[in-house]
Amino acid sequence: MSTKSPSEADILRPMQQTSTKYYALAAVAGLAFALFLLGWLYQLYEGMVVTALSDWGTGGGVTWGVYIGAFIWWVGIAHGGIILSAAVRLLGMDRYMPVARLAELLTIAGLSAAGFYIVVHLGRPDRMVTSIVGHYHITIHGSPLVWDVTVITAYFVLTATYLMLTLRYDVSRLRDDLPDHFGPIYSLLTVGYSEREDEVVQRMVWWLALAIIIMAPLLLHGGVIPWLFALLPTYPRWFGGVQGPQFLTIALTSAISGVILLSYGFRRAYDWDHIITDDIFRGLTLWLGFFSLLFLWLQLQQVTAGTFFPPVDMDYAWAATLEHPIYIVSMALVAIVLAYIFAQTIRPSLFAKRRAVVAGVAILTATLLEKILFVVEGLMYPTFDIYGATPGVYFPSLIEIASVIGTIGMVVLFFLLVAKVVPVVELHAIEHLREHPDEDH
Repeated sequence: MSTKSPSEADILRPMQQTSTKYYALAAVAGLAFALFLLGWLYQLYEGMVVTALSDWGTGGGVTWGVYIGAFIWWVGIAHGGIILSAAVRLLGMDRYMPVARLAELLTIAGLSAAGFYIVVHLGRPDRMVTSIVGHYHITIHGSPLVWDVTVITAYFVLTATYLMLTLRYDVSRLRDDLPDHFGPIYSLLTVGYSEREDEVVQRMVWWLALAIIIMAPLLLHGGVIPWLFALLPTYPRWFGGVQGPQFLTIALTSAISGVILLSYGFRRAYDWDHIITDDIFRGLTLWLGFFSLLFLWLQLQQVTAGTFFPPVDMDYAWAATLEHPIYIVSMALVAIVLAYIFAQTIRPSLFAKRRAVVAGVAILTATLLEKILFVVEGLMYPTFDIYGATPGVYFPSLIEIASVIGTIGMVVLFFLLVAKVVPVVELHAIEHLREHPDEDH
């Protein structure tokens, strides 16, 4: 454990230092995103036919695939990220204050990637205006897609407001040490700022955190997103009340994994051992284990209901899922991570930050695979079979695979750019660490 006292200079370091590795990572992430954009432009020119998506039934495939599976994955990461940050503020979990803003920024990045997927999957960007915005007063009553757009937009605004309020304090106090070329941004962030507002802002942020915690299970990744699937009785793989809790646990495991990866990257790049401490990684890993356990338990509920004397259509759908290598791999990855975390609690010497990172990568891989398979299998095995006995086949095209790599690159670029403009660790976290040096950080 480092005994070095954290300072403002520490959190300013990303804005003042730029290494060769930074440019290399930016180049790789930019290339991944650029390749996806090229593929998307090709799709815009040729049409959705260049993907592996087909007209359901007669086309022998599915209308939703990687695009919608990855959309759910990114929304889950986003929702889980802001829930983590809100819990830190609402429940007084000061131990995790140094990573709270990383979780908030992960929400903004994840929602941006998810929103991008909606535009990509519509086929033509103008349909956002002609089909959604232009007829919103009609479509909001009957289109789950418009519900998604509404919730994501509302959550983006809520999170951005939450983030901007906390940034005002930091920018106002660190302004003399911040890069001058971003002056207009800082001026916009601190319009009308005075120190008298700090106490009011803290109360506002607390109430926003409470709203987020309440909305998460009711309207966000425990509500509207799973309702898109769970309310369709003709799709036995999707239908059922368990989808809300299942989606929420997947969101939280994915978000915690993302925060672990981000925390490790920033800690290693900027020597933040005394800020993002080993204790934080241990705590995040334990929370990851808890939600992974809930993940597997809810999967067990679905498997039991789908295989123990179920209706014929559900039996058929779940038999196909359980035999699929992707499902086996994703569940095995979660089980292995859970076993490691359980072993770590019994024998603490097994803990290592790199192992926590590997666990995070494994969980993110598992949740992405599970969500893609969830979408595809649901369409492959509907209750009514009007196109023949064969459900068809689906394998992602290169453009669809590139979309996942590209959006990951987009999120990496987002963090690389944001880290040059504003502190990714709150000034309040540094002040708390200095005021409580004897706490187990």
